[in-house]
Amino acid sequence: MNKNESKYFNTAIKMNKALIYLLGKKDFEYITIKEICSEAKVNRSTFYLHYENTRDLLEETSKYLIDNFLTYFDVDFKDVRDIYSNNDLSELCFITPEYLVPYLKYIKENQAVFKTALKIFEPTRAQRVYGNLFKYIFNPVLERFKVAPKEREYLIKFYLSGIMAVVMEWLSQGCKDDEEYLCDVINRCVFGGVDDPFKKK
Repeated sequence: MNKNESKYFNTAIKMNKALIYLLGKKDFEYITIKEICSEAKVNRSTFYLHYENTRDLLEETSKYLIDNFLTYFDVDFKDVRDIYSNNDLSELCFITPEYLVPYLKYIKENQAVFKTALKIFEPTRAQRVYGNLFKYIFNPVLERFKVAPKEREYLIKFYLSGIMAVVMEWLSQGCKDDEEYLCDVINRCVFGGVDDPFKKK
């Protein structure tokens, strides 16, 4: 990364953090570009170098948080991909508490941003925000089970839409239920109330 790219990246992070802070104070629709620039200590022209409007910033901020989510894992994310690549098929589990519970905890800690993003963005845009999470957690498992790429896209969108709906309901209730309970709900929704078919018997 050269000096200009680094400066651009650091400025974007400042604006991401400014929006996160402001969302803790007020609803998204009342946050102005002026407030974001003031909190980030950048001028208005700098804002428009990065974004067309506050919705563009919200999308990037959501992606920024999802990228930071990877730090919640006890192992490097590359190791997670390696686990999916090398484990015996009988040992693979499609949705595990090991990865889902930290994800839910992270959403709970940043619920102002995620609640706003899920409420405002149409499904296609929301899927762009959450796409990497499913790319690295869901896609490798589907690949190991030799699900065709075309079918994989449908399955990922199916799971993404369903899990997003459950998470949105959880967020609307202020994340009152604990993460382990919600993880169990998601698993039962995904597998139709039956045992995880990918779990080792």
